[in-house]
Amino acid sequence: MGIDLGLLRDACSRTLDRTDLGALGAREEGKVRDSYLAGRRRFIVVTDRVSCFDVVVGTLPFKGQVLNRIAAFWLERTAEIAPNHLLEVPDPNVSVVRNCRPLPVEFVYRGYLTGSTSTSIWTAYARGEREYCGHRLPEGLRKHEKLPEPLLTPTTKASRGQHDLLTSRAEILASGALDEALYSEAERMTRALFTEGQRWAESRGMILVDTKYELGLDEADRLVVIDEIHTPDSSRYWYREAYERAMAEGREPEALDKEYVRRWLGEQGYRGEGAIPEIPVEVRCEAARRYIEAFEQVTGQGFEPNTEDPLPRIRRNLGLD
Repeated sequence: MGIDLGLLRDACSRTLDRTDLGALGAREEGKVRDSYLAGRRRFIVVTDRVSCFDVVVGTLPFKGQVLNRIAAFWLERTAEIAPNHLLEVPDPNVSVVRNCRPLPVEFVYRGYLTGSTSTSIWTAYARGEREYCGHRLPEGLRKHEKLPEPLLTPTTKASRGQHDLLTSRAEILASGALDEALYSEAERMTRALFTEGQRWAESRGMILVDTKYELGLDEADRLVVIDEIHTPDSSRYWYREAYERAMAEGREPEALDKEYVRRWLGEQGYRGEGAIPEIPVEVRCEAARRYIEAFEQVTGQGFEPNTEDPLPRIRRNLGLD
């Protein structure tokens, strides 16, 4: 378990930053994923790009492989709780999925009063706000404290380079983005997923602090899970024992997610606007190590990276050569 830091340093020079697989169809570029529509199927290529403050700030070695593998792990584990779009994983960075129509909302579940961004629940609470995404928050809560119950705090879905906006059930229904029946079904599905995610994390000595889900409608208008689920990009994980010690000592819990990169950028004065600071190799490697540690801790599987040059390998595995 674990990974050699020399291997990570070496891999920093050949990360998967972008793809050009036009033989599959037109490329749709997201913050982290490039997707190609081929009839009823979609090829999702998970790159090594890392996004903070809704902006792509650089790449991390093997990040795409970690995200693709952990997403597949969770989609397979939760298929009986919620249907999803996954068909196969032909390459460490690629998933083939059923093409679905995405809902215009991201379903964010929060179990703890935490976060460092301008839209986080802790930032709002520290400003004195007690109404958050339609939920009333009690007085007297501490930073990083467990909320009385998990809260669904939806956001709009922003295009690349734009910021997601906080919203609420009432605002979504009023706007007509979703009707009440579809929102209620999405709420039930994501609550069940978050409950299972927290239960599994607890069994692994971890806390699933918060996460986001993306849902879509398949050809039969059935609601399904799309994109990723419970990965270090879409979720915040803490070690339970380390969290309890940090709370007792008044320290910040150590997160196994991209919060490490976000905090480093914040220390450089970057909050999503202006020139992006160049992330040092040491920071990139430490962030990658944390992604890999999260994968191994959550899944119980060792992470064995594929060290081939990613683009030629992907083309070969997809039969494009």
